Amino acid sequence: MATGTGETPVGRVTHYYSHLNVGIIELTDEDLNVGDTVHIKGKHTDFTQTVDSLQIEHQNTTHADRGKLVGITVREKVREHDQVFRV
Repeated sequence: MATGTGETPVGRVTHYYSHLNVGIIELTDEDLNVGDTVHIKGKHTDFTQTVDSLQIEHQNTTHADRGKLVGITVREKVREHDQVFRV
């Protein structure tokens, strides 16, 4: 369920590491690439940012397939169950 026009569901946040400003996202619907713009939305979260870094199991990558758990650097706090959309 997209929150606005032109947004595609990508996945959901499963964890947030505040000391690293990293959100862990389960890619349930789509792939994700460095350079993609994502909208992260939840009960207390609502911001848009570009994916500047992407990691799978602590290894840097530029692409992650649907079904993977990935870490991205986030500019604001994210919470478990926040939805992630590609803009």
